Amino acid sequence: MSDWLLLFIHGMRAFLDDPLVSEVWIIVFKFVPMIVFFELPYYVLIFSGILRYVMRRREEIPFTPNFFPRVSCIVTCYSEGRDIQLTIRSLAHQLYQGHIQIIAVLDGAAVNKSTYRAAYEMVHEVASLPERELTIIPKWQRGGRVSSLNAGKNVADGDVIMSLDGDSSFDNNMVANSVRHFADDRVVALSGGLRVRNWRDSPVAALQGLEYLVSIIGARTGLSEFNTVNNISGAFGIFRRSFLELLYGWDSGTAEDLDITMRLKNYFGRHKELRIIFDPEVMGHTDAPDTLLGYFKQRLRWDGDLFYMYFRKHWLAFTPRLIGWPNFLVTVLSGLFFQIVTPVLLLFYTYFLLITAPLWAVMVVMMLVYCFYLVIGVIFYLLTLLFLSGRPEEDKWFLFLLPLMPIFTLVSRIWSAFAVLWEIVGKAHLDSAMAPHWVLRKGKF
Repeated sequence: MSDWLLLFIHGMRAFLDDPLVSEVWIIVFKFVPMIVFFELPYYVLIFSGILRYVMRRREEIPFTPNFFPRVSCIVTCYSEGRDIQLTIRSLAHQLYQGHIQIIAVLDGAAVNKSTYRAAYEMVHEVASLPERELTIIPKWQRGGRVSSLNAGKNVADGDVIMSLDGDSSFDNNMVANSVRHFADDRVVALSGGLRVRNWRDSPVAALQGLEYLVSIIGARTGLSEFNTVNNISGAFGIFRRSFLELLYGWDSGTAEDLDITMRLKNYFGRHKELRIIFDPEVMGHTDAPDTLLGYFKQRLRWDGDLFYMYFRKHWLAFTPRLIGWPNFLVTVLSGLFFQIVTPVLLLFYTYFLLITAPLWAVMVVMMLVYCFYLVIGVIFYLLTLLFLSGRPEEDKWFLFLLPLMPIFTLVSRIWSAFAVLWEIVGKAHLDSAMAPHWVLRKGKF
């Protein structure tokens, strides 16, 4: 350890003695353009959007509920067991005067009898509540998440349809805070916020709690101000029924959340008034993997699906004629470069740096990169904590994790590169846990 410290001190001394022509700067300048041109504009956009949201909210007249459409909540269930009761109960006890139809779709009910029984135990409790209805759809053979969503859509009678995960729960004002946006005819969908409810279980879960706070609650609030929300979460998406029927529901395959987001945006170029909203006051809670192995398995699927969606299924949608100029620019910047191209470049750059540069130079560059991401992380954490967090007393504990976040982010992005490469080579989307292989392989892509 002392040798590494001496090498780092040597590198910093060389950098300070010769700041203009130092070999360190030659290496740094090979890295900086990737940061400046690919990532920094994205951060500036989000930062501007958050500030715009804060100023707009301060000038708004307090909301008075006067719009109560029928709401259908499609809850996709697979192996939640008795946890499904927490999800159903959190929906049944919403502080909302309108009618809520809860549709629990049990995928593979023949082998998930514990979840099936637990859902049926909630029938009488929900029926005893005014304006609440519980419908249970057992799908005896497993067909995957998309088939569950479409089965639920076929029996849904609400003007607003929610797609929800069976292992999630929701704030009791979630429905009221979300449906108010649909009083505006321009709003076609809303992306709900998510928090990690098991963040205390392990350091890995805690880091994801901080990540969700910044990247979902913070980043999507900023993007929403410019009508450029990048994704409607599969665990918590809200749609105008008429527009969902225009799309004929969800498409088969994996990454159905990004897929339906892109399909919605295909109308934005021709109908510039349409909007997808993110509201940090519409909040759900979900469990995140609490081990590194579980985390890497999840991100292998998520990040590989990004490449599949952008480069295979929706490549022809990358045109302003379809999705409009704002979404075209942000999708290219955040989707293609930030989430796919940059991790791959970062992987190869790190490898090139390790085999070509002296160790002290590598350490100096890594320290500069660490400081860059730390500053960005601190800025967005403070903005989210001070202006967007609904639970600041809880979220303040994430402050102690900020020094670890740049390392966690670097590891995650390098793993994203492996996920992208695995999707390119092995078409990993055909082996997703979201549906049986025979369902995925019947799709066009």
